[in-house]
Amino acid sequence: MRVEIAVQDTAGAAIAYDAGAVRSELCVALPLGGLTPSIGVIRQIRSTVPGLSLHVLIRPRPGGFVYSPAELELMANDISAAADEGVAGIVVGVLTGTGGVDGGAVETLRQAAPQLEYTFHRAIDHTPSPLAALDAIAAAGFTRVLTSGGAPTAGQGVATLQSMVATGSGLTILAGGGVTIDDLPALAAAGISEVHLSAKSIHRPSGSGVPLGASDTEGTSYQVTDPVQVAAVIDQANRLG
Repeated sequence: MRVEIAVQDTAGAAIAYDAGAVRSELCVALPLGGLTPSIGVIRQIRSTVPGLSLHVLIRPRPGGFVYSPAELELMANDISAAADEGVAGIVVGVLTGTGGVDGGAVETLRQAAPQLEYTFHRAIDHTPSPLAALDAIAAAGFTRVLTSGGAPTAGQGVATLQSMVATGSGLTILAGGGVTIDDLPALAAAGISEVHLSAKSIHRPSGSGVPLGASDTEGTSYQVTDPVQVAAVIDQANRLG
């Protein structure tokens, strides 16, 4: 079983690479579900950890996956800029107003850098049926789909994940969403070959600060990639084959 680690900075990317992660998804603002990172951090990771297969999340804002023409233009520009930095792949997803996969939009975005590998992210879990959405994603030329099987967590969505694997869509079903080390045996038994998790902990420096937003309750704490969690998950995944 292969492990993808979601990271938010260069230190996290180095931890993932050193532990043997198959790739990293780079984003910022994980508490918001992840947003597009800056070109600066992409460039720094490519320079510091050149051997890491780096896939960049393209999501311009939180709150749904239906985008305006201006937002889609921004996303295409971000994809092109990330490609210029030598990333291996892009993680993106767009839905229609009725909740289906917007095949035309994602195909247009993919053409911004068609040489890269594309993952459709957990927008699929906002569709009426993640299982039914696979055909449109495959038709748009994507390689894999990150999904919890439409459940709050991948552990709760094992049955749907197993059905998604069984469709023979040609897509790699990347199980993600609240994945823990304890979920790995059940996911492996369901035929899942790749899992995605952030393996994070909270860094709390001494002192206090003024909260800067609704999700910033302490003013000084922030999330970091936990090397102990990453190592343990990858070790368990390797044991599962």
